[in-house]
Amino acid sequence: MVELHGLTRRFGDVVAVDGLSFSVGRGELFGLVGPDGAGKTTTLRMLAGVLRPDGGDASLAGVSVARDPERVKHSLAYMSQRFGLYADLTVEENLEFYADLYKVPRAARPARLERLYHFSALGPFRTRLAGQLSGGMKQKLALSCSLVHEPEILLLDEPTFGVDPISRRDLWLIVHERVAAGTTVLVSTAYLDEAERFDRLAMLHRGKLLALDTAVALQAAFPGELVALQVERAREARPHAEGVPSVRRAAVFGDQLHVSVASAETDGPRVAAALRSAGFAVASVRRVEPSLEDVFIERIAGAA
Repeated sequence: MVELHGLTRRFGDVVAVDGLSFSVGRGELFGLVGPDGAGKTTTLRMLAGVLRPDGGDASLAGVSVARDPERVKHSLAYMSQRFGLYADLTVEENLEFYADLYKVPRAARPARLERLYHFSALGPFRTRLAGQLSGGMKQKLALSCSLVHEPEILLLDEPTFGVDPISRRDLWLIVHERVAAGTTVLVSTAYLDEAERFDRLAMLHRGKLLALDTAVALQAAFPGELVALQVERAREARPHAEGVPSVRRAAVFGDQLHVSVASAETDGPRVAAALRSAGFAVASVRRVEPSLEDVFIERIAGAA
């Protein structure tokens, strides 16, 4: 449903998206994962036909974003970080307005809107002004407006940013419901804990593709083993840990260091001993399974 071939976009001397190539299947929940500045938003804006690529191309449902960006928009819905809700319209009026924009048949609207109210739990608030909704409720309304015409492809740009945990759960329930119905969904997020929801994910850094696979496969491909050391002044302790010959890499996780080594059993105690010799109190040493955040840090370091 979505194919990228060397997709590139520059802003002056900055290459925001650098030759991205991958494909997304029908009914797949696909993630674009990376920090701010990774190129996620620019990629989605090009796929939505909002920005023209400077190089390469992408197709959505067989339509080229470079050659025919307006026709691309017929099969998709794009929910940007600042979706255009109308604050002085009610929840119901916003949904009706977007139904008008997307030319949803009048006969199909009642059942479709009721289903959206049910998914989003916005039914009791249908007469409330959108400007008076909480942040999480605004996001659910924005997503409902995006879905009112039942698009084949849904592009979501950091939909859970700044959203409370309960609303975040509700948003994901709506997304998973659409995927189950066959909608192809591309989601960008900086939250690596959300990445495990995706069927597959693309890790982006400075516009380039670092890795592309399932979360399980990326974690399984982590080189060596990972040791977590609970240590005081973890940030100060990090260079001392990286100075141990058997250590590949060390990263700070709260009050812990995650240290990449060949063998947790033999190298973990060595790192702990080196830190204690340098004057750092080490409370615990244990092997842990790498998280996607560990994988991402490892990939960034390997690409440097």
